[in-house]
Amino acid sequence: MTTLSDVNGEMTQAAVEARHFTLLLTASRRGARLARLLTERQLNAWGCPSGDAPHVVAELAANAVAHGRVPGRDFRLTLRLDAAGTLRIEVTDARGDRIPRIQDPGEHEESGRGLRIVAGCAERWGVAGAPSGCKTVWAELAPGRAEP
Repeated sequence: MTTLSDVNGEMTQAAVEARHFTLLLTASRRGARLARLLTERQLNAWGCPSGDAPHVVAELAANAVAHGRVPGRDFRLTLRLDAAGTLRIEVTDARGDRIPRIQDPGEHEESGRGLRIVAGCAERWGVAGAPSGCKTVWAELAPGRAEP
């Protein structure tokens, strides 16, 4: 016979296995900064060391603001932490027609290195289409990369 405490125990275990956080932010420099700060706070609340995650979020959010912005549209930040400790970061913006690529900027260029940082920190990263002509740029950080 299954008791209510058995069910509660199973539900508690399921809640620990996967954690999810998502938020819409303004497509502005302030929104990009807020994405990084909220990532640090959320990972701290989950008891997960933030490690490289704030850097990855900062780069993806900055790209969403600089290259994926459409006036009047926000960008979405999503964090998913699975039971194994893998963190998936997703940033969705309104410009599905602008697919990011790793560039080789000139020595004196001030921009163009963000995705190199993401690729260096993440186990994997990529781009996926999203509804309404949007795109999601995602990165997965392995448990070992989540620690400072």
